Amino acid sequence: MAKKSDSSSKTDAFEKALKDDQAKRYVLRLYVTGSTSRSVRAIRNLRKICEEHLQGRYELEVIDIYQQPELAQDADIMVTPTLVKKLPLPLRKFIGDLSDLDQVLKGMDIRPKS
Repeated sequence: MAKKSDSSSKTDAFEKALKDDQAKRYVLRLYVTGSTSRSVRAIRNLRKICEEHLQGRYELEVIDIYQQPELAQDADIMVTPTLVKKLPLPLRKFIGDLSDLDQVLKGMDIRPKS
């Protein structure tokens, strides 16, 4: 039985890590206040991010705190729009309209497409 070389096993480990990273499932909640311009921009920006970088690997729930104030209270949401990345851990919160793509991708630990 042939033994794998160090470079071959490192390549295998890298490919496995890449595959695991691509398989991550993102659970996202976006808290907004009605259909204000900031809320609409945040929804549009987040949907674009999800479609371009997380195809088929995300669950997105948009919560209007005017309609469901108890959900915002339970999640300690003080400002809107606020995005909460529940999974993968660690939990992260982003405040604003999510227009700074680099900051959002970095904070969500998503590698931008080359």
